[in-house]
Amino acid sequence: NEAFSGTGEGVHSDNGEISLNGLETPEAKKKITAWLEAKSLGSSETQYKLRDWLFSRQRYWGEPFPVLHGPNGVIRAVDDEDLPVTLPPLDDFRPRPSDDPEAPPQTALSKAPEEWKQVTIDGVTYERELNTMPQWAGSCWYYLRYIDPKNSSRMVSKEAEEYWMAPTGIDLYVGGVEHAVLHLLYARFWHKVLFDLGEVSTREPFQRLVNQGYIQAYAYQDERGVYLDANKIEEEPNGKFTYEGKVVSRSLGKMGKSLKNSVSPDEIIEHYGCDTLRLYEMYLGPIEQSKPWSTKAIVGVHRFLQRLWRNLVDEDTNALLVDDAPSTGELKVQLHKTIAAVTDDMQDMRFNTAIARLIELNNALVGLERVPRDVAEAICLMTSPMAPHIAEELWRRMGHQESLAYVTWPAFDPGLLVEDEIDIVVQVMGKKRGSIRVPADAAKDAIEALALEDAGVQRHTEGKTVRKVIYVPGKLINIVAN
Repeated sequence: NEAFSGTGEGVHSDNGEISLNGLETPEAKKKITAWLEAKSLGSSETQYKLRDWLFSRQRYWGEPFPVLHGPNGVIRAVDDEDLPVTLPPLDDFRPRPSDDPEAPPQTALSKAPEEWKQVTIDGVTYERELNTMPQWAGSCWYYLRYIDPKNSSRMVSKEAEEYWMAPTGIDLYVGGVEHAVLHLLYARFWHKVLFDLGEVSTREPFQRLVNQGYIQAYAYQDERGVYLDANKIEEEPNGKFTYEGKVVSRSLGKMGKSLKNSVSPDEIIEHYGCDTLRLYEMYLGPIEQSKPWSTKAIVGVHRFLQRLWRNLVDEDTNALLVDDAPSTGELKVQLHKTIAAVTDDMQDMRFNTAIARLIELNNALVGLERVPRDVAEAICLMTSPMAPHIAEELWRRMGHQESLAYVTWPAFDPGLLVEDEIDIVVQVMGKKRGSIRVPADAAKDAIEALALEDAGVQRHTEGKTVRKVIYVPGKLINIVAN
């Protein structure tokens, strides 16, 4: 007696022009939407369930509301010339406790001096709004204020906004995944309101979002499940972990105060330097993935920086080991391949693989009496975004006066990226049995002949008949034999 409103397979759902019979609900929705759009009878629209934002977490350091409460329930905004409303100085900004559970909560600003809380306008006394917007409201538009922070008459000037934001908004936003459902959602809403008001020139505030992974560390719990200070845990010879002599459990979790597994960056910086810390965090893995911290493993990237220094500066005499003659041969080819690969990695935020390539290039310099200047300068430039201090110091020692920050990124010669020879993996029945090095432009027949002559292949095809040879150009060759 009533229409079925649930999900399921369409039955008796056609009108001669369109049939939804046999379609599950999601597919049916798509088909009927396309039909309505084709007939100009309607269109699809994404609707967000954007709820009112509660400023329930009251903090003294939140933004004050520029609102005044007058007699008889009159509410008015603070006059423009009295903006911005600044927080009053308070010695104690903790919320006031109350024994009455029915009493409204007393905010931190309720402790402010009366001369701050009360405002008289045209003989009428108003009370300031004492709630705050605990940093959430400011996070919705701070990116616009950064563009023009000293403008006393407007949020941002039209010229500054168009210079920095046009035509597509902010190119890249890097933030935790928790930003996507709070800050970014509301920032986008505020930005669209500002666009409708003509205050900004772009419809969207951000073009691309990257959620960085968490840094993880081992956390320890006692038999009650209470987290213990990771710095006070002892590892026993039997592989177990103890706290004050009692065995505890260990698990990997997000580094932070709640799990008591934080590692002090100050201690790492004091021991290894801030360049090593920055480099290690980016070397741990892809930026989007959560990664386990290991203080022991940080030594690896520290050695890279030490070796980079020793390759360019003599340890004993402190003399520069850089030669003005350009690189040649295999080193020149490796340099240009590294520049190309690191450039690509940096653009795609693959910092861990960029660092790995720099380590390879740096290793190629070990043993050289003097490093060609083009190699020395390029490796410093490519290292500088991740280890700026050592890179700047080496750059100055090479005779430069301007900062690396203003130097053009190194360029590569595409002609040096073309391989004269390539390695081809050789398989027999899908299993790797060897590899051959062939000219990059070698014909298929020549590659097959070389593969069949390979000693590893002959061992696995002896007494068998080769039935088929499958060649994947530039990668592998698979021999089917039985």
